[in-house]
Amino acid sequence: SELIRGFLLSGMPCPSSCPPGLLALMAPGLALMATFSLPSHAGDRRALPVEKPPGVKGRTLILLDVNTKSPVRIISENFLSLQLDPSIIHDGWLDFLSSRRLVTLARGLAPAFLRFAGKRTDFLQFHNVKNPAKSRGGPGPDYYLKNYEDDIVRSDIALDKQKGCKIAQHPDIMLELQREKAAQMHLVLLKEQFSNTYSNLTLTARSLDKLYNFADCSGLHLIFALNALRRNPNNSWNSSNALSLLKYSASKKYNISWELGNEPNNYRTLIGRSVNGSQLGKDYIQLRSLLQLIRTYSRANLYGPNIGRPRKNVIALLEGFMKVAGSTVDAVTWQHYYIDGRVAKVTDFLKTRLLDTLSDQIRKIQKVLNTYTPGKKIWLEGVGATSAGGMNNLSNSYAAGFLWLNTLGLLASQGIDVVVRHSFLDHSHNHLVDQNFNPLPDYWLSLLYKRLIGPKVLAIHVAGLQRKPRPGRVIRDKLRIYAHCTSYHNHNYVRGSITLYIINLHRSRKKIKLAGTLRDKIVHQYLLQPYGKDGLHSKSVQLNGQPLAMVDDGTLPELKPRPLRAGRTLVIPPLTMSFYVVKNVNALACRYR
Repeated sequence: SELIRGFLLSGMPCPSSCPPGLLALMAPGLALMATFSLPSHAGDRRALPVEKPPGVKGRTLILLDVNTKSPVRIISENFLSLQLDPSIIHDGWLDFLSSRRLVTLARGLAPAFLRFAGKRTDFLQFHNVKNPAKSRGGPGPDYYLKNYEDDIVRSDIALDKQKGCKIAQHPDIMLELQREKAAQMHLVLLKEQFSNTYSNLTLTARSLDKLYNFADCSGLHLIFALNALRRNPNNSWNSSNALSLLKYSASKKYNISWELGNEPNNYRTLIGRSVNGSQLGKDYIQLRSLLQLIRTYSRANLYGPNIGRPRKNVIALLEGFMKVAGSTVDAVTWQHYYIDGRVAKVTDFLKTRLLDTLSDQIRKIQKVLNTYTPGKKIWLEGVGATSAGGMNNLSNSYAAGFLWLNTLGLLASQGIDVVVRHSFLDHSHNHLVDQNFNPLPDYWLSLLYKRLIGPKVLAIHVAGLQRKPRPGRVIRDKLRIYAHCTSYHNHNYVRGSITLYIINLHRSRKKIKLAGTLRDKIVHQYLLQPYGKDGLHSKSVQLNGQPLAMVDDGTLPELKPRPLRAGRTLVIPPLTMSFYVVKNVNALACRYR
């Protein structure tokens, strides 16, 4: 699917004077294929001038067709993946990953990677002990702490008796006490984050067991980021603690992929000394050698270097890394957060300038890789709407979904193989699931994406007219359309079907007429809108007018489409996100996996 640039503005039905071959005549001049991937057009967001036929006053129908012969990109089956932050050790939520409700929610987003990493990765130490009650730190109200810890131990003993997936049903009182503890720890974690000073964190063998159990039961493949800040006097990586963790994981036959460190460009601010790209590359080669010595991980995947936003100094670090270890990693990774969560406003999520900031970063990363390792896969890890932990009622609201869905569409259209969402569950407000284990709007958006979108990306062709732009005014693309082959895992649709997903940032509805290969086909609509009086700030959503909620702890709701009759114009409400499955297109690109 390709990003539709800034000239999809209006949507009145085409008048009778429109010639039948309008699309065929106009498509050569207006067909859009991968506009972001063409450097000569990357910065051109001005409306294309088109003559208006008689009787049309600046409005017309948007005509849409898709190239069904071959995909323009093919991304990973695990394209939409998840992250858990090590802070869940501090605040206690790791002990509750065996919850049936959490496992059900995670299973809904499988297949996917589960990356265990974040700001505290480089302060994490592995300790091979089994008794969590004696090794766990962190504050808790004195009047319940002892009983609470005993409850955790009893729960662990019960889980140990289970075979296969270990699933727990935690009593409500136990969850209530955990939320109290987590609320207190939240203040500690925020203080650390804002001061950029982090305390050491211990991961016990018991905790690693719980983490792996959650990933395995949920159908997720665990990626574990090792501490890179354990350094020797000569600034080389001290691998002793990592080796202990690797040996334990191998003894349990855990299927894990690996990383080393998190945002190495920030190490100077964290520990007062930097690790340059060349040294980091040597550290990765050292880690690869360790993995090859352990039979279980001799062929394990290794990803990195997980740099931050690609500014000049970060690009220099990446270049140094790629010169030394470009062939050592299976994919190159970086992070992106759109805005500072401490100053974000709901209107920020509607700005096309903000949505487009990611495109420039993609080009910078691709330029480095094309120089050193052409064809190497690129992953965006740790992506979130806002940094600094996000903002309540904003980065966890319906409005944040515009950024998230556009991120998915843009990255897929540019061939980024995997995007890892920060976070599935944590103390901040960028997560998909809250601390009551209720799914938030971005979870439902992700679930729809997983159910409907396949890995094959298709090119879109658009024809249509627009209002004449005002002098000096740049018209930006507030209507964004992407197309993929429908997911092969969705047995409600035969192979050859196509799924469109559309973001309408306009404050008015827009109309789209399917043309060419999509003409006169039955369409299933999945319209996602905020539910309740909070509007864009809402933490609840409705699908085709019906509120979405879990049926019970073990059951997700059925995602029911609204069938549209063949040939019907698609009407896109203002400030909404929607998916449209065009059935029985028999698209050549989509018939085979």
